[in-house]
Amino acid sequence: MATSAIVWAAILVSATASEDESWFDTHLPSLVALYEHLHAHPELSLQEEQTSQRIAAELSAAGAAVAQGVGGFGVVGLLRNGKGPTVLIRADLDALPITEETGLPYASRVTAADADGDPVGVMHACGHDVHMTCLVGVARWLADHRDAWRGTVVLVGQPAEERVRGARAMLEDGLYRRFPKPDYAIALHVAHDLETGHLAYTPGPALASSTSIDLIVKGKGGHGAAPNETIDPIVLASLLVLDLQTIVSREIRPTEPVVLTVGSFEAGSKHNIIPSEAHLQLTLRTYSEEVRQQVLDALRRRATGLAAAHAAPEPVITIDDYTPPTINDPDLVDRVVRRFQSEFGADRIHRVEPVMGSEDFGLYSAEGVPIFMFRLGSIASERLAAARQGGPPLPPIHSSRYAPDAGPAIRTGVAAFSAAVRELLPP
Repeated sequence: MATSAIVWAAILVSATASEDESWFDTHLPSLVALYEHLHAHPELSLQEEQTSQRIAAELSAAGAAVAQGVGGFGVVGLLRNGKGPTVLIRADLDALPITEETGLPYASRVTAADADGDPVGVMHACGHDVHMTCLVGVARWLADHRDAWRGTVVLVGQPAEERVRGARAMLEDGLYRRFPKPDYAIALHVAHDLETGHLAYTPGPALASSTSIDLIVKGKGGHGAAPNETIDPIVLASLLVLDLQTIVSREIRPTEPVVLTVGSFEAGSKHNIIPSEAHLQLTLRTYSEEVRQQVLDALRRRATGLAAAHAAPEPVITIDDYTPPTINDPDLVDRVVRRFQSEFGADRIHRVEPVMGSEDFGLYSAEGVPIFMFRLGSIASERLAAARQGGPPLPPIHSSRYAPDAGPAIRTGVAAFSAAVRELLPP
């Protein structure tokens, strides 16, 4: 009696799963070693020279044709495997100005000069070391499994994500002209509150736009014992900090998500001196360009109006870094998520709500490219369960104590990337 197609398919799936287990058993130790090296040798945004060289070398060793210096320290690796669509996979290279406190044996002890020239500790506190390792891992997997996919994979190591400058720099340097323009672009990001072996996704708007604002409140300096002879910029700036919150609460439609945060307030140098200016640094997060402009206009109006009311010089307002929202293409999400559910099990794939965090991955949607960033579980189940039962809380990303369960997270990340590629580039 002939064996049915269903039986043959089951046999093939079982054989493929067994081969994958063997492949990961062979490659995971070296990938974890790469992760630990990257974690111990972080570099700040726009300084990723050694990281860039290491990722370029790893992609080249995996069989990719590699170009360096794209948009700064950007790396592009190409894996071609016959005719077919093109998928871009992106990972970010940079670390944060944070002094690590995890106590890990491979913890970063690196210090560097920040943008102001001041010495700071440096740490991969946002999981970019995991992201890079998954990029290298999927390059190796695809090179070893060319019968499982057909087309072109563009492997991108992007600098300066934390400064939301790297994606724009690479695109302006010809990423979509000098290299194959992708039919799809995908990325992952670690999640500090999701179990390893699990993935999460958000169709449509997933991450907010980010706008950095520098605001100098001007005044008239003088002696602290004679405030009547001054215009105190600390008082004006304090009034402004409070007034800015009424933009969100009284001018923006309640159904529109907006965050306007003053992250830095600097003024003065001594107890008895009223300074001539105060410097505020703000971040604005929205999902709508219309709302973003509405907030910026209201901010300018309040700042200049307050200065006029106190006979102070006009403030100086500078819009610095900006990146648009990350909006996952719903059709692409649906297609890839169904593949995830098939390969990992539906109980390990979770739909989650949008957040007000930001990423410059949204820029890869330029020229109509569908994009999808999903979330990768990075916390061991025991730690997660203990935290939920009142134990030690889980350090969030951007914390000096964030420490992912690297091996299982990398294994799942590489498997997820390869599943997405096989779905989008079928043989």
